[in-house]
Amino acid sequence: MQNANKNRLVIEPGAMARIYLSVSVVIITAAAFLGAAGAWTGSAFLNTVHPYVFFTGFGNLAILILNRYLISVICPELEVDPEKQMRYLYGVLLSLFLVVLAVYMNWPLLKALVGLFLIIIVSVAAKEIFSELFVGRLWREVSARYYIFDVIFLLVANLGLFTLGLKEAFPETGIIPFFVTQSSYFLGSSFPLSISVMGFLYTYVWRRSSKAKLIKQLFSIWFYVFVSGVLVFLIAILMGNYIGMMLVSHTLMFGVIVLLIGFARYLHRFFSTQFRHPALAFLLSGLAMLFAASAYGILNIYFFKSFGAVPPIPEERMWIYHSHTHAALLGWITFSFTGMIYIVVPAIVKSNSLELLRSEKALSQLLDEMTLSRAFGQLTIAFVSATSVLLAFYLKSNSLMAFAGVVFGFAVYYSRVNLGKAFRGLSEQAAQK
Repeated sequence: MQNANKNRLVIEPGAMARIYLSVSVVIITAAAFLGAAGAWTGSAFLNTVHPYVFFTGFGNLAILILNRYLISVICPELEVDPEKQMRYLYGVLLSLFLVVLAVYMNWPLLKALVGLFLIIIVSVAAKEIFSELFVGRLWREVSARYYIFDVIFLLVANLGLFTLGLKEAFPETGIIPFFVTQSSYFLGSSFPLSISVMGFLYTYVWRRSSKAKLIKQLFSIWFYVFVSGVLVFLIAILMGNYIGMMLVSHTLMFGVIVLLIGFARYLHRFFSTQFRHPALAFLLSGLAMLFAASAYGILNIYFFKSFGAVPPIPEERMWIYHSHTHAALLGWITFSFTGMIYIVVPAIVKSNSLELLRSEKALSQLLDEMTLSRAFGQLTIAFVSATSVLLAFYLKSNSLMAFAGVVFGFAVYYSRVNLGKAFRGLSEQAAQK
Protein backbone atom coordinates (compact mmCIF):
# COMPACT_ATOMS: atom_id res chain seq x y z
CA MET A 1 0.00 0.00 0.00
CA GLN A 2 2.86 2.37 0.81
CA ASN A 3 4.44 1.81 -2.60
CA ALA A 4 1.08 2.39 -4.26
CA ASN A 5 0.67 5.67 -2.38
CA LYS A 6 4.19 6.76 -3.35
CA ASN A 7 3.58 6.04 -7.02
CA ARG A 8 0.20 7.77 -7.06
CA LEU A 9 0.13 11.01 -9.00
CA VAL A 10 -0.48 13.88 -6.58
CA ILE A 11 -2.45 16.79 -8.04
CA GLU A 12 -1.42 20.16 -6.65
CA PRO A 13 -4.00 22.95 -6.11
CA GLY A 14 -2.44 25.14 -8.81
CA ALA A 15 -2.54 22.33 -11.36
CA MET A 16 -6.16 21.54 -10.50
CA ALA A 17 -7.13 25.20 -10.92
CA ARG A 18 -5.54 25.24 -14.38
CA ILE A 19 -7.34 22.03 -15.35
CA TYR A 20 -10.64 23.53 -14.20
CA LEU A 21 -9.93 26.64 -16.26
CA SER A 22 -9.25 24.63 -19.42
CA VAL A 23 -12.23 22.29 -19.10
CA SER A 24 -14.73 25.02 -18.22
CA VAL A 25 -13.63 27.29 -21.05
CA VAL A 26 -13.78 24.43 -23.57
CA ILE A 27 -17.31 23.52 -22.44
CA ILE A 28 -18.61 27.10 -22.79
CA THR A 29 -16.90 27.39 -26.17
CA ALA A 30 -18.45 24.12 -27.33
CA ALA A 31 -21.90 25.30 -26.22
CA ALA A 32 -21.43 28.56 -28.15
CA PHE A 33 -20.26 26.74 -31.29
CA LEU A 34 -23.15 24.25 -31.12
CA GLY A 35 -25.64 27.10 -30.74
CA ALA A 36 -24.07 28.94 -33.69
CA ALA A 37 -24.18 25.78 -35.81
CA GLY A 38 -27.81 25.29 -34.85
CA ALA A 39 -28.66 28.83 -35.97
CA TRP A 40 -26.86 28.29 -39.28
CA THR A 41 -28.26 24.84 -40.09
CA GLY A 42 -31.62 24.96 -38.34
CA SER A 43 -30.81 21.60 -36.72
CA ALA A 44 -33.27 20.76 -33.94
CA PHE A 45 -30.63 18.63 -32.21
CA LEU A 46 -28.03 21.42 -32.11
CA ASN A 47 -30.56 24.00 -30.95
CA THR A 48 -31.71 21.65 -28.19
CA VAL A 49 -28.38 20.28 -27.01
CA HIS A 50 -26.26 23.43 -26.55
CA PRO A 51 -27.95 24.61 -23.31
CA TYR A 52 -27.65 21.06 -21.95
CA VAL A 53 -23.91 21.23 -22.63
CA PHE A 54 -23.64 24.57 -20.84
CA PHE A 55 -25.63 23.70 -17.73
CA THR A 56 -24.74 20.02 -17.33
CA GLY A 57 -21.04 20.66 -17.90
CA PHE A 58 -20.14 24.19 -16.90
CA GLY A 59 -22.96 24.67 -14.39
CA ASN A 60 -22.03 21.65 -12.28
CA LEU A 61 -18.27 22.24 -12.46
CA ALA A 62 -18.68 25.89 -11.46
CA ILE A 63 -20.40 24.93 -8.21
CA LEU A 64 -18.48 21.73 -7.45
CA ILE A 65 -15.00 23.22 -8.01
CA LEU A 66 -14.94 27.02 -8.26
CA ASN A 67 -17.64 27.50 -5.64
CA ARG A 68 -15.81 25.09 -3.31
CA TYR A 69 -12.74 27.34 -3.52
CA LEU A 70 -14.89 30.30 -2.51
CA ILE A 71 -16.47 28.49 0.45
CA SER A 72 -13.06 27.33 1.66
CA VAL A 73 -11.73 30.89 1.49
CA ILE A 74 -14.47 31.99 3.90
CA CYS A 75 -14.23 28.83 6.04
CA PRO A 76 -10.56 27.70 6.12
CA GLU A 77 -11.42 24.57 8.13
CA LEU A 78 -13.15 23.23 5.03
CA GLU A 79 -10.17 21.94 3.08
CA VAL A 80 -10.02 21.49 -0.69
CA ASP A 81 -8.92 18.08 -1.95
CA PRO A 82 -7.63 18.40 -5.57
CA GLU A 83 -7.84 14.65 -6.13
CA LYS A 84 -11.50 14.63 -5.11
CA GLN A 85 -12.09 17.63 -7.35
CA MET A 86 -10.57 15.67 -10.21
CA ARG A 87 -13.04 12.85 -9.57
CA TYR A 88 -15.88 15.36 -9.66
CA LEU A 89 -14.54 16.63 -12.96
CA TYR A 90 -14.45 13.14 -14.46
CA GLY A 91 -17.99 12.51 -13.22
CA VAL A 92 -19.32 15.72 -14.77
CA LEU A 93 -17.55 15.05 -18.08
CA LEU A 94 -19.09 11.57 -18.18
CA SER A 95 -22.50 13.10 -17.45
CA LEU A 96 -21.96 15.65 -20.22
CA PHE A 97 -21.18 12.92 -22.75
CA LEU A 98 -24.20 10.87 -21.68
CA VAL A 99 -26.66 13.77 -21.77
CA VAL A 100 -25.53 14.71 -25.30
CA LEU A 101 -26.00 11.07 -26.30
CA ALA A 102 -29.44 11.03 -24.65
CA VAL A 103 -30.58 14.11 -26.57
CA TYR A 104 -29.13 12.84 -29.87
CA MET A 105 -30.63 9.35 -29.58
CA ASN A 106 -33.81 10.59 -27.87
CA TRP A 107 -33.24 8.33 -24.87
CA PRO A 108 -35.04 10.13 -22.02
CA LEU A 109 -34.31 7.37 -19.50
CA LEU A 110 -30.59 7.96 -20.03
CA LYS A 111 -31.23 11.67 -19.36
CA ALA A 112 -32.94 10.69 -16.10
CA LEU A 113 -29.99 8.47 -15.21
CA VAL A 114 -27.60 11.37 -15.78
CA GLY A 115 -29.73 13.55 -13.49
CA LEU A 116 -29.65 10.87 -10.79
CA PHE A 117 -25.87 10.48 -11.16
CA LEU A 118 -25.37 14.24 -10.79
CA ILE A 119 -27.68 14.29 -7.75
CA ILE A 120 -25.39 11.73 -6.10
CA ILE A 121 -22.25 13.74 -6.95
CA VAL A 122 -23.66 17.02 -5.63
CA SER A 123 -25.09 15.28 -2.54
CA VAL A 124 -21.61 14.02 -1.69
CA ALA A 125 -20.23 17.55 -2.06
CA ALA A 126 -23.03 18.97 0.11
CA LYS A 127 -22.48 16.30 2.77
CA GLU A 128 -18.80 17.24 2.97
CA ILE A 129 -19.72 20.86 3.67
CA PHE A 130 -22.45 20.28 6.23
CA SER A 131 -20.55 17.52 8.04
CA GLU A 132 -17.56 19.83 8.53
CA LEU A 133 -19.36 23.09 9.28
CA PHE A 134 -22.34 23.91 11.47
CA VAL A 135 -25.23 25.79 9.87
CA GLY A 136 -24.91 28.55 12.47
CA ARG A 137 -21.24 29.01 11.56
CA LEU A 138 -22.15 29.27 7.90
CA TRP A 139 -25.05 31.64 8.46
CA ARG A 140 -22.90 34.21 10.27
CA GLU A 141 -20.89 34.68 7.10
CA VAL A 142 -22.94 36.53 4.48
CA SER A 143 -20.85 35.16 1.61
CA ALA A 144 -21.22 31.60 2.90
CA ARG A 145 -25.01 31.90 2.74
CA TYR A 146 -24.79 32.57 -0.98
CA TYR A 147 -22.26 29.80 -1.59
CA ILE A 148 -24.24 27.20 0.38
CA PHE A 149 -27.48 27.94 -1.42
CA ASP A 150 -25.59 27.48 -4.69
CA VAL A 151 -25.08 23.85 -3.80
CA ILE A 152 -28.69 23.38 -2.68
CA PHE A 153 -30.09 24.95 -5.83
CA LEU A 154 -27.75 22.85 -7.99
CA LEU A 155 -29.11 19.76 -6.26
CA VAL A 156 -32.65 20.88 -7.12
CA ALA A 157 -31.63 21.62 -10.71
CA ASN A 158 -30.24 18.11 -11.17
CA LEU A 159 -33.42 16.74 -9.62
CA GLY A 160 -35.18 18.66 -12.39
CA LEU A 161 -33.07 16.88 -15.01
CA PHE A 162 -33.90 13.52 -13.43
CA THR A 163 -37.67 14.17 -13.37
CA LEU A 164 -37.59 15.69 -16.87
CA GLY A 165 -36.10 12.46 -18.22
CA LEU A 166 -38.79 10.40 -16.46
CA LYS A 167 -41.55 12.67 -17.76
CA GLU A 168 -40.29 12.39 -21.34
CA ALA A 169 -39.97 8.61 -20.98
CA PHE A 170 -43.46 8.14 -19.49
CA PRO A 171 -45.53 11.11 -20.71
CA GLU A 172 -48.89 9.43 -20.12
CA THR A 173 -48.46 8.64 -16.43
CA GLY A 174 -49.18 12.16 -15.18
CA ILE A 175 -47.03 11.58 -12.09
CA ILE A 176 -44.45 14.25 -12.92
CA PRO A 177 -45.87 17.80 -12.46
CA PHE A 178 -46.74 19.85 -15.56
CA PHE A 179 -44.12 22.49 -14.75
CA VAL A 180 -41.21 20.06 -15.28
CA THR A 181 -40.01 21.11 -18.76
CA GLN A 182 -36.71 21.79 -20.49
CA SER A 183 -37.22 25.50 -19.85
CA SER A 184 -37.73 24.94 -16.11
CA TYR A 185 -34.58 22.78 -15.96
CA PHE A 186 -32.51 25.48 -17.66
CA LEU A 187 -34.09 28.17 -15.48
CA GLY A 188 -33.39 26.17 -12.34
CA SER A 189 -29.80 25.53 -13.42
CA SER A 190 -29.16 29.25 -13.84
CA PHE A 191 -30.15 30.08 -10.24
CA PRO A 192 -27.10 28.54 -8.45
CA LEU A 193 -24.74 30.28 -10.88
CA SER A 194 -26.41 33.65 -10.32
CA ILE A 195 -26.32 33.25 -6.54
CA SER A 196 -22.63 32.30 -6.69
CA VAL A 197 -21.77 35.53 -8.52
CA MET A 198 -23.67 37.58 -5.93
CA GLY A 199 -21.64 36.01 -3.15
CA PHE A 200 -18.42 36.65 -5.04
CA LEU A 201 -19.30 40.32 -5.56
CA TYR A 202 -19.73 40.73 -1.82
CA THR A 203 -16.60 38.78 -0.89
CA TYR A 204 -14.13 40.52 -3.20
CA VAL A 205 -15.74 43.90 -3.81
CA TRP A 206 -18.12 45.48 -1.36
CA ARG A 207 -16.95 43.69 1.79
CA ARG A 208 -13.62 45.50 1.42
CA SER A 209 -15.18 48.98 1.19
CA SER A 210 -14.90 51.67 3.87
CA LYS A 211 -18.57 51.12 4.77
CA ALA A 212 -18.18 47.40 5.37
CA LYS A 213 -20.74 47.19 8.18
CA LEU A 214 -23.50 48.87 6.15
CA ILE A 215 -22.62 46.82 3.07
CA LYS A 216 -22.84 43.61 5.11
CA GLN A 217 -26.37 44.51 6.22
CA LEU A 218 -27.43 45.43 2.69
CA PHE A 219 -26.06 42.20 1.17
CA SER A 220 -27.67 40.21 3.94
CA ILE A 221 -31.02 41.79 3.03
CA TRP A 222 -30.31 41.28 -0.69
CA PHE A 223 -29.69 37.58 -0.02
CA TYR A 224 -33.22 37.16 1.32
CA VAL A 225 -34.74 39.36 -1.40
CA PHE A 226 -32.89 37.59 -4.21
CA VAL A 227 -33.33 33.99 -3.07
CA SER A 228 -36.90 34.35 -1.83
CA GLY A 229 -37.75 36.54 -4.84
CA VAL A 230 -36.59 33.81 -7.22
CA LEU A 231 -38.69 31.21 -5.38
CA VAL A 232 -41.79 33.44 -5.20
CA PHE A 233 -41.34 34.30 -8.88
CA LEU A 234 -41.30 30.60 -9.76
CA ILE A 235 -44.50 30.05 -7.77
CA ALA A 236 -46.15 33.05 -9.45
CA ILE A 237 -45.20 31.62 -12.88
CA LEU A 238 -46.69 28.24 -12.01
CA MET A 239 -49.90 29.92 -10.79
CA GLY A 240 -49.99 32.17 -13.85
CA ASN A 241 -50.38 35.18 -11.53
CA TYR A 242 -49.63 38.18 -13.74
CA ILE A 243 -49.53 40.81 -10.96
CA GLY A 244 -47.30 38.62 -8.79
CA MET A 245 -44.86 38.00 -11.63
CA MET A 246 -44.70 41.71 -12.45
CA LEU A 247 -44.19 42.79 -8.82
CA VAL A 248 -41.40 40.28 -8.16
CA SER A 249 -39.64 40.88 -11.50
CA HIS A 250 -39.67 44.66 -11.02
CA THR A 251 -38.37 44.28 -7.45
CA LEU A 252 -35.50 42.09 -8.62
CA MET A 253 -34.77 44.44 -11.50
CA PHE A 254 -34.58 47.38 -9.08
CA GLY A 255 -32.04 45.43 -7.04
CA VAL A 256 -30.01 44.74 -10.18
CA ILE A 257 -30.03 48.46 -11.06
CA VAL A 258 -28.74 49.33 -7.57
CA LEU A 259 -25.99 46.70 -7.91
CA LEU A 260 -25.05 47.93 -11.39
CA ILE A 261 -24.80 51.60 -10.36
CA GLY A 262 -23.00 50.78 -7.12
CA PHE A 263 -20.50 48.51 -8.85
CA ALA A 264 -19.86 51.11 -11.59
CA ARG A 265 -19.00 53.67 -8.91
CA TYR A 266 -16.76 51.16 -7.13
CA LEU A 267 -15.03 50.32 -10.40
CA HIS A 268 -14.38 53.98 -11.16
CA ARG A 269 -12.70 54.45 -7.76
CA PHE A 270 -10.73 51.22 -8.09
CA PHE A 271 -9.41 52.08 -11.55
CA SER A 272 -8.55 55.62 -10.42
CA THR A 273 -6.66 54.64 -7.28
CA GLN A 274 -5.21 51.18 -8.05
CA PHE A 275 -5.05 49.63 -11.54
CA ARG A 276 -7.30 48.57 -14.40
CA HIS A 277 -8.38 45.07 -13.44
CA PRO A 278 -10.09 43.27 -16.38
CA ALA A 279 -11.84 40.84 -14.03
CA LEU A 280 -13.83 43.70 -12.53
CA ALA A 281 -14.69 44.98 -16.01
CA PHE A 282 -15.99 41.51 -16.90
CA LEU A 283 -18.15 41.52 -13.76
CA LEU A 284 -19.54 44.98 -14.59
CA SER A 285 -20.37 43.79 -18.12
CA GLY A 286 -22.09 40.78 -16.58
CA LEU A 287 -24.26 43.03 -14.42
CA ALA A 288 -25.12 45.12 -17.48
CA MET A 289 -26.23 41.94 -19.26
CA LEU A 290 -28.24 40.93 -16.17
CA PHE A 291 -30.04 44.26 -16.43
CA ALA A 292 -30.81 43.48 -20.08
CA ALA A 293 -31.98 39.97 -19.16
CA SER A 294 -34.26 41.46 -16.47
CA ALA A 295 -35.77 43.91 -18.95
CA TYR A 296 -36.38 41.17 -21.51
CA GLY A 297 -37.83 39.03 -18.72
CA ILE A 298 -40.43 41.68 -17.88
CA LEU A 299 -41.39 41.84 -21.56
CA ASN A 300 -41.71 38.05 -21.49
CA ILE A 301 -44.20 38.31 -18.65
CA TYR A 302 -46.20 40.90 -20.56
CA PHE A 303 -46.69 38.46 -23.45
CA PHE A 304 -46.73 35.34 -21.26
CA LYS A 305 -49.17 32.56 -22.23
CA SER A 306 -48.79 29.82 -19.61
CA PHE A 307 -46.01 27.82 -18.05
CA GLY A 308 -45.07 24.89 -20.26
CA ALA A 309 -46.74 26.35 -23.35
CA VAL A 310 -44.84 25.92 -26.61
CA PRO A 311 -44.02 28.60 -27.51
CA PRO A 312 -44.35 30.33 -24.09
CA ILE A 313 -45.17 33.67 -25.75
CA PRO A 314 -46.64 34.48 -29.22
CA GLU A 315 -44.47 33.24 -32.07
CA GLU A 316 -43.80 36.73 -33.40
CA ARG A 317 -42.52 37.75 -29.94
CA MET A 318 -40.22 34.78 -29.40
CA TRP A 319 -37.18 36.97 -30.09
CA ILE A 320 -37.84 38.48 -26.65
CA TYR A 321 -37.82 35.06 -25.00
CA HIS A 322 -34.58 34.03 -26.73
CA SER A 323 -32.96 37.41 -26.01
CA HIS A 324 -33.82 36.99 -22.32
CA THR A 325 -32.26 33.54 -22.07
CA HIS A 326 -29.14 34.46 -24.05
CA ALA A 327 -28.60 37.76 -22.20
CA ALA A 328 -28.52 35.64 -19.05
CA LEU A 329 -26.53 32.74 -20.53
CA LEU A 330 -23.99 34.41 -22.83
CA GLY A 331 -24.03 37.65 -20.89
CA TRP A 332 -24.60 37.64 -17.17
CA ILE A 333 -23.33 34.14 -16.31
CA THR A 334 -20.47 33.79 -18.81
CA PHE A 335 -19.09 37.32 -18.36
CA SER A 336 -19.31 37.13 -14.58
CA PHE A 337 -17.63 33.73 -14.29
CA THR A 338 -14.91 34.83 -16.71
CA GLY A 339 -14.21 37.72 -14.36
CA MET A 340 -14.21 35.38 -11.36
CA ILE A 341 -11.80 33.04 -13.12
CA TYR A 342 -9.40 35.95 -13.84
CA ILE A 343 -9.21 36.52 -10.08
CA VAL A 344 -9.46 33.03 -8.57
CA VAL A 345 -7.28 30.94 -10.89
CA PRO A 346 -4.20 33.26 -11.03
CA ALA A 347 -4.28 33.60 -7.23
CA ILE A 348 -4.32 29.81 -6.73
CA VAL A 349 -1.70 29.14 -9.40
CA LYS A 350 0.68 31.79 -8.08
CA SER A 351 0.57 30.59 -4.45
CA ASN A 352 -0.36 26.94 -5.17
CA SER A 353 -2.93 27.37 -2.38
CA LEU A 354 -5.88 29.52 -1.34
CA GLU A 355 -3.76 31.89 0.75
CA LEU A 356 -3.75 34.75 -1.78
CA LEU A 357 -7.52 34.53 -2.12
CA ARG A 358 -7.84 34.87 1.66
CA SER A 359 -5.60 37.93 1.75
CA GLU A 360 -6.05 41.54 0.72
CA LYS A 361 -3.86 40.77 -2.32
CA ALA A 362 -6.64 38.87 -4.11
CA LEU A 363 -7.39 41.98 -6.20
CA SER A 364 -3.75 43.00 -6.59
CA GLN A 365 -1.94 42.92 -9.92
CA LEU A 366 -1.09 39.23 -10.09
CA LEU A 367 -0.82 39.25 -13.90
CA ASP A 368 1.52 41.17 -16.17
CA GLU A 369 0.45 44.26 -18.12
CA MET A 370 0.32 42.44 -21.45
CA THR A 371 -2.04 39.79 -20.08
CA LEU A 372 -4.29 42.47 -18.59
CA SER A 373 -4.34 44.39 -21.87
CA ARG A 374 -5.23 41.27 -23.85
CA ALA A 375 -8.04 40.53 -21.38
CA PHE A 376 -9.60 43.94 -22.06
CA GLY A 377 -9.43 43.22 -25.79
CA GLN A 378 -11.08 39.85 -25.15
CA LEU A 379 -13.84 41.57 -23.16
CA THR A 380 -14.51 44.03 -25.98
CA ILE A 381 -14.87 41.29 -28.60
CA ALA A 382 -17.02 39.14 -26.29
CA PHE A 383 -19.34 42.02 -25.43
CA VAL A 384 -19.80 43.10 -29.06
CA SER A 385 -20.45 39.53 -30.21
CA ALA A 386 -22.89 38.82 -27.34
CA THR A 387 -24.77 42.02 -28.16
CA SER A 388 -24.80 40.98 -31.82
CA VAL A 389 -26.46 37.69 -30.86
CA LEU A 390 -29.24 39.63 -29.12
CA LEU A 391 -29.58 41.91 -32.14
CA ALA A 392 -29.76 38.85 -34.41
CA PHE A 393 -32.81 37.56 -32.54
CA TYR A 394 -34.57 40.89 -33.09
CA LEU A 395 -33.59 40.98 -36.76
CA LYS A 396 -34.34 37.26 -37.18
CA SER A 397 -30.95 36.90 -38.87
CA ASN A 398 -29.61 33.36 -38.52
CA SER A 399 -26.39 34.25 -40.35
CA LEU A 400 -25.59 37.10 -37.94
CA MET A 401 -26.45 34.85 -35.01
CA ALA A 402 -24.17 32.07 -36.25
CA PHE A 403 -21.26 34.41 -36.97
CA ALA A 404 -21.60 36.25 -33.65
CA GLY A 405 -21.89 32.95 -31.78
CA VAL A 406 -18.65 31.63 -33.29
CA VAL A 407 -16.82 34.88 -32.48
CA PHE A 408 -18.16 34.76 -28.93
CA GLY A 409 -16.96 31.17 -28.55
CA PHE A 410 -13.45 32.12 -29.65
CA ALA A 411 -13.51 35.12 -27.28
CA VAL A 412 -14.38 32.86 -24.34
CA TYR A 413 -11.74 30.31 -25.31
CA TYR A 414 -9.15 33.09 -25.30
CA SER A 415 -9.26 33.06 -21.49
CA ARG A 416 -7.38 29.76 -21.62
CA VAL A 417 -4.86 31.10 -24.16
CA ASN A 418 -4.27 34.38 -22.35
CA LEU A 419 -3.90 32.92 -18.86
CA GLY A 420 -1.83 30.03 -20.23
CA LYS A 421 0.75 32.52 -21.54
CA ALA A 422 0.78 34.32 -18.19
CA PHE A 423 1.27 31.06 -16.25
CA ARG A 424 4.16 30.03 -18.48
CA GLY A 425 5.76 33.40 -17.73
CA LEU A 426 5.33 32.81 -14.00
CA SER A 427 6.90 29.35 -14.33
CA GLU A 428 9.90 30.77 -16.20
CA GLN A 429 10.39 33.45 -13.54
CA ALA A 430 10.23 30.83 -10.78
CA ALA A 431 12.75 28.63 -12.62
CA GLN A 432 15.20 31.54 -12.99
CA LYS A 433 15.04 32.22 -9.26
